Amino acid sequence: MSREHPTVSVIVPSYNSEKTLRACLASVFAQSLPPLDVVVVDDASTDGSRDVAREFPCVLVARPDNGGVSAARNLGVATSRGEVLFFLDSDTALAPDAVENAVALLADEPETGCVHGVLDPEPLFDDGPVEVYHCLHAHFWRRRSAGLVGTAFFALAAIERRVFEATGPFDENLRDSEDVEYSDRLAATHRIRLSERVTGRHDDVDRLLPMLAEQFRRSQLLVPVAAVERRRGGGLRANPTRGVLAAALVPVTLPLALWTPWLFAVPAACAVAFALADVQLSRFVARRQGWFFLPRFTALHFAVHLALVAGALTGAVRWLVDPRFGPSVRRRRDRTPTVAAR
Repeated sequence: MSREHPTVSVIVPSYNSEKTLRACLASVFAQSLPPLDVVVVDDASTDGSRDVAREFPCVLVARPDNGGVSAARNLGVATSRGEVLFFLDSDTALAPDAVENAVALLADEPETGCVHGVLDPEPLFDDGPVEVYHCLHAHFWRRRSAGLVGTAFFALAAIERRVFEATGPFDENLRDSEDVEYSDRLAATHRIRLSERVTGRHDDVDRLLPMLAEQFRRSQLLVPVAAVERRRGGGLRANPTRGVLAAALVPVTLPLALWTPWLFAVPAACAVAFALADVQLSRFVARRQGWFFLPRFTALHFAVHLALVAGALTGAVRWLVDPRFGPSVRRRRDRTPTVAAR
């Protein structure tokens, strides 16, 4: 990579992103460091996403079938030409200096293979308290973790092409948790930096049931991916373990109240323990949205935790009974012939 004037390709996987894609691409073409090319990979959208992409001077690659974000990113890399690959999800709009800052960080730290960013606490489009909750939490735990980390999130990330090619493509068998699996391979040879200098405003799910369904779906791959990780440098954690355990114990211990009402104190104590598990997060929410919003935030946070736990347990069972479920590395190992001892 030319350290003084590297070329940058912005790669945007898109699926039914008509609502946000215009804001996303407008932010890309307003960057202080203009990209060499912008590749939008439309993953068989059924809305007007492709028409929106055609409003901009970008390269539009239209897939005939929906292959998932990993396949879309890999196709975008193959189509692009830049020395630096900047991955950007179609529901995120960049700050004007995001690309320039990411490239500068890569240039200043040759041992760093990937730089990814912190999402803004304000949503791209404010559609209500569920979305506000999600954006506040996503911003807080990323900002708290800023520095050298063990996991990269490619919704907002830059990586040198040579590093990407050496690490290999995204696992196209994974539609979720693909970042974590890829990070495990990347961390074997390069550092990963999470930086507050690289920012973007995200549009998230704005209704409760779809949000919980999304969290349930995504968390199903937590156990399969963790099973093949080597844990170099440790992974990022969005939630403290004590909070996850406290939330999980509430429904587990709630039937005790059927034995005697006095035992309702057990799940109640677990609920209190959950509410107090991350005091810094609670203070941050109160500062941003006021103390009256905090109970609503905590209730949503609790519901998300239950969805995460249920999804992780479901995924663990699926991983045990279905060899096709989980990272491709598992299937490769399963197909590797064993040699009998002589």
